[in-house]
Amino acid sequence: MVISVILISRQAVSDVPNLDPQQLRSWLNRAAQHDAVAFRSLYDATSAKLFGFALRILGKRELAEEVLQESFVAIWHNAGTYQSHLAAPMTWMTTIVRNKAFDLLRRSDVAAEIDGDPFDAAIMDALHDPAATPIEALELSRDATALAYCMSVLEGAHRQVLGLAFFHDLSHSEVAQQMALPIGTVKTWIRRSLDKLKTCLAKGGRT
Repeated sequence: MVISVILISRQAVSDVPNLDPQQLRSWLNRAAQHDAVAFRSLYDATSAKLFGFALRILGKRELAEEVLQESFVAIWHNAGTYQSHLAAPMTWMTTIVRNKAFDLLRRSDVAAEIDGDPFDAAIMDALHDPAATPIEALELSRDATALAYCMSVLEGAHRQVLGLAFFHDLSHSEVAQQMALPIGTVKTWIRRSLDKLKTCLAKGGRT
């Protein structure tokens, strides 16, 4: 199997090349056409950064390696679903790694180390206010960390639906189309997820 050969070796974490979004997008598009050479280039360019991200969540190299491999299998099989107008290539791939990492945490006894900034940059950026004072910026950072944690404990599909609706500004019908779900299901999941977020945030980002 082509993907098995590609995933046998991984470059050192310290060897992180410059990541050009346009080039990554091109490799993803070619990987969607089952271009193994393009997929290998994508892997070589991003695996170290994604491994480091998984390692920050899981804290154990062997678990991070497992999640990295599962993530690239998912990237290979789902490259055709990537839509550049919804997310940058690294954001899309990082989301896959994050979801795989938390899926692993849920089925194991490993405890996650939540670090708001690297954990979910999209949420941090969404709450960033360039006009904030230092004190206000600190409060925003705390809020973003709590929100990132509360998002992480939602069920994977529910988290994705909520993220598409609120962080990518998609309508309920657009989310339903993107996720291939009935619009009633999307509305129900969003309502329930918001209720869970409200409860979690009321506890200061703890469940």
